[in-house]
Amino acid sequence: MKQVLIVDDEIDMTIAIKESLKRCGFKPSVCHNPEDALSGFNLADFSLIITDMKMPKMNGIEFLKEIRKRGIFVPVVVITGFGTVENAVDAMKLGATDYIMKPFSFDSLKRVIDRILPSEEPDIVAESPSMKHIMSIVREVAKSDITVLLSGESGTGKEVIARIIHKNSLRSNMPFVAINCAAISESLLEAELFGHEKGAFTGATEKRLGKFELADKGTLLLDEVSEMAFPLQAKLLRAIQEREIDRIGGRTPVPVDVRIIATTNKDLMSEVKKGNFREDLYYRLNVFPIKLPPLRDRREDILPLTEFFIKKLSKKMGRVFEISEEFKSYLMQRNWEGNVRELENLIYRIAVISKSDILLPPVYESGVKPLSVSDNLTDSGQSGALVTGKMKDMERDLIIKTLKETGGNRTKAAQLLGISVRTIRNKIKEYGITDQLVKETSSQGDK
Repeated sequence: MKQVLIVDDEIDMTIAIKESLKRCGFKPSVCHNPEDALSGFNLADFSLIITDMKMPKMNGIEFLKEIRKRGIFVPVVVITGFGTVENAVDAMKLGATDYIMKPFSFDSLKRVIDRILPSEEPDIVAESPSMKHIMSIVREVAKSDITVLLSGESGTGKEVIARIIHKNSLRSNMPFVAINCAAISESLLEAELFGHEKGAFTGATEKRLGKFELADKGTLLLDEVSEMAFPLQAKLLRAIQEREIDRIGGRTPVPVDVRIIATTNKDLMSEVKKGNFREDLYYRLNVFPIKLPPLRDRREDILPLTEFFIKKLSKKMGRVFEISEEFKSYLMQRNWEGNVRELENLIYRIAVISKSDILLPPVYESGVKPLSVSDNLTDSGQSGALVTGKMKDMERDLIIKTLKETGGNRTKAAQLLGISVRTIRNKIKEYGITDQLVKETSSQGDK
């Protein structure tokens, strides 16, 4: 059970947060002033610290500074009142993980905590032989401190696997820190990785710890490491080899103890041959390579993943969704260029716009074959020599069902099916679907 420390001088506030955390499966402790927290607790034992900003004698900023000064890098969430946004930003610069503005709901607090400390098992479904084999390897490699390189197309679940490795490692109670090397410019990425001293450059008004120091004793995920600028790769190599980093503007090296997991959606050896990636860094990262298969090569996982996402959405949206047989057929024949991420996004999109708890497929989505038809329907409504016989009947029935669910509203039906209003009008005309037919179908279904 993960331990959380609440530091706040408002007794009612601490009681409310404590009871909320208990319901979520955490073990909360309470302290009403920072001085007692620093002297009476081993702060490194906690998975998370929640502290108020405004407190007598020592405020949240000073408390956070003292925590970091002592070499404790437990995630810290700062609670701040209206009018102290600048203080909250200052706290983030000092290494606070997040902040929450007062007044706040329990749901908003839980969302922040879930981002930092996922309370559920990471989202992984492994029914296919290839994924079962990979998961057996992952659980074994997690027990060591070996550097892991996860490769695979975007959306295959590389970060999920990285979190599973961390969760099953001896470092599981220490921070898991991730940084996306593709999303940050070269100059900013160096500061994000290694931190900086006060006055190191214009705007550096305070010392800031980098991701390496924040991940000390834990795991650092270098997401999309292949996108890192070539000059910065040399500094990363030194940090990994020497187990120490140089803050920007710093005078002495800072020792760090982190486990490295890196991900890439490119063939790193090909990038080495092109001169885009250092060969020595490649071999430093490629100690234990794991390649994740695309979803189209693990089709046994498509429907189990769908059920997993539907259950998650049902809980989130307060509805009990089910998947239609038509949707199952649609999912199984799709190519899934975006992999698991594309599947989850599709399920979410369909659930949001669905008026029914029975989810139907967007059979006309661009580039996707409707059900098992050999050619795609175009958005112009021209089917050519496409659907015949039974498949044509299935398409007609699906449009009727969708119109029934939307009360005959063609615009909503088109949105649900993922087509234009013009296309559905053409199809209604082609199949002779009348308002009376939709009503009769609805009446028959209610009997």
